[in-house]
Amino acid sequence: MVVSTKFRFNPDRVASFEANGWRAYYDRAWLRLLRLVVSLCQEQFRIPFPVSLLAAYYVTRASVAWAPVNHNVQAVQAFYEKFYRLARRYSGLGFDPTRVAALELKYNDDHRRLVGNPDKREFIQTMVELHSAIFGIPPERARESAELRVLANNTVDKITGKTSTNVEADWVKLEDYLRQCYRSIQREMAA
Repeated sequence: MVVSTKFRFNPDRVASFEANGWRAYYDRAWLRLLRLVVSLCQEQFRIPFPVSLLAAYYVTRASVAWAPVNHNVQAVQAFYEKFYRLARRYSGLGFDPTRVAALELKYNDDHRRLVGNPDKREFIQTMVELHSAIFGIPPERARESAELRVLANNTVDKITGKTSTNVEADWVKLEDYLRQCYRSIQREMAA
């Protein structure tokens, strides 16, 4: 795995864009999602405008394609691959876009399949592999970020499953989990 020593991101800004993007996704606010993903692409992977618009389009199309229960897996994978090719080009990270796209698709599947299941080991393992692959950190050092990411997913499940007793507080908690997740990744990349 090749990791750029120049790769930097602001974990708090990335978490904010991503949390708001999740909210737009679950609200099916596709144009808002696109705008937030443009900002996320610029912040996280340094994809410049107007290329960030194309990258965001690929992520948004993957999200739209994934949303129905009966979705076209190949279409979702293809959009993720296109996105990750751009992310690799501009970030300086050395990941394999095809592998990372497949892990992103597995992440989506694990999340959807394991909603309500208290055993999230498979989901955590997928996130370990995804964070390790993207950011070039050893799997054992990607575990903390993976667990935090799954906590964020569990929180969104409470919101979307209508079991949250305080939706706004849970959106704040979700963003905090993502912030901690990205801070962990940043620490591990610097180690």
